[in-house]
Amino acid sequence: MTLGRVIGRVWATVKCPGMEGIRLLFVQPLTPELAPTGRRIICADTMGAGPGELVYWVRGKEATFPFLPAEPPLDTTIVGIVDSVHVRKVEAAVPAAPAPVIEPKRRGKKAC
Repeated sequence: MTLGRVIGRVWATVKCPGMEGIRLLFVQPLTPELAPTGRRIICADTMGAGPGELVYWVRGKEATFPFLPAEPPLDTTIVGIVDSVHVRKVEAAVPAAPAPVIEPKRRGKKAC
């Protein structure tokens, strides 16, 4: 799933018969920090999202799952409206000190 912001709506006077009644929205993909990234996309809307709303969307075969048993010819679908995002920054890992080398005990005669 990927975050995005709805930036507009798409009207189509003619659609594939399998897409009749499916609303299409223009979405700007976002990073977890909510910065725009990548090209804008058109997503089918299953949640009733509106302009400016933060959403998450799926791509590929999963985009048709909300419409089962029908399988409309879709590649991207909005599957949720996001209320809030909390991002915790992970600090770079500090390499641990190397473990001490322990020599195995030798049995037998000692060297002179």
